[in-house]
Amino acid sequence: MTATERPMPPLHAGERATLTGWLDFYRATLAQKCEGLTEQQLRTPSAPPSPLTLQGLVQHMAEVERNWFRRVLLGEAAPPIFDREADPDGRDGGFDLTDDVPFAAARGIWEREAAQARANVAGRDLDATSPFMGSQVTLRWICTHLVGEYARHAGHADLLRERIDGTTGV
Repeated sequence: MTATERPMPPLHAGERATLTGWLDFYRATLAQKCEGLTEQQLRTPSAPPSPLTLQGLVQHMAEVERNWFRRVLLGEAAPPIFDREADPDGRDGGFDLTDDVPFAAARGIWEREAAQARANVAGRDLDATSPFMGSQVTLRWICTHLVGEYARHAGHADLLRERIDGTTGV
């Protein structure tokens, strides 16, 4: 049994509960893929020639959470977390590892960003809009986009984990 419980998204609920349920499901999936591994394993690119690592995925998702639920949704001027030289919006950042950020710190940052995202979404209408790329984007669109982003990276994490120690599924 893993330390992170993965909540089943509701089978019969409204749109908000369904979207946030799937977000939490995929957040927990990524956390589970990282559990039980050593620091070295979490930092190992295990599917050559890709340099992708489990820690890099966690860091990237912290950047993604920050970008969409703070910068875009609230218009906050939140700087990139892991790579100050990256895109100013941090959307593509986080994948590269540095020696000064251990996995526990990266996971803590990601968990705080996810908690802040939950707080920023709570009570906000799914039809509420925020400025984005010269237009407006709804909270519904942002949540749907994040479900897809997490699903894609959960698949990457599954492959990386299988290559590291043979663990599949969760």
